[in-house]
Amino acid sequence: MNTDTAINYGRNVMSDSLQIEPVKVIARYVNGKVLKGYTHDFFPNKHIFRISPSIDEPLKEGTKIQILDLKALFFVRDFAGDPSYDEKKYFLQDKQFLGRRIEVTFKDAEVLIGTTVGYAPQRLGFFLFPADPKSNNLRVFVVSAAVRKLRVL
Repeated sequence: MNTDTAINYGRNVMSDSLQIEPVKVIARYVNGKVLKGYTHDFFPNKHIFRISPSIDEPLKEGTKIQILDLKALFFVRDFAGDPSYDEKKYFLQDKQFLGRRIEVTFKDAEVLIGTTVGYAPQRLGFFLFPADPKSNNLRVFVVSAAVRKLRVL
């Protein structure tokens, strides 16, 4: 199974807790700190999850993350990305997109452009799918408290 793009919900036989297949993430904190690793237990309605530096490291040994300490959680193709690639901040004319087209401006002035199907300001956060299909980000969980402005395009 390709762990870069798939979320597989299932029961862990050892702990009988709901977990997902490990996925590559980059946690960006509101204070500027960045943490890269794998998560097995992120759910959009949970306030705490863990990030492990290795795909094989047990969950209990990962770093405990408080969602409200984050600006966003980036689900990525690759940890390094392509520093020379200039991500497009617009929608391609010939591509169909699911959901509402939005522009998110964070409190630190970073701007993301993409679509969402689950935005509600009272929720902990929401998923944004980048407008650029070649983006290193597969999806981004945007923490609502870190958003200065959200604009529907």
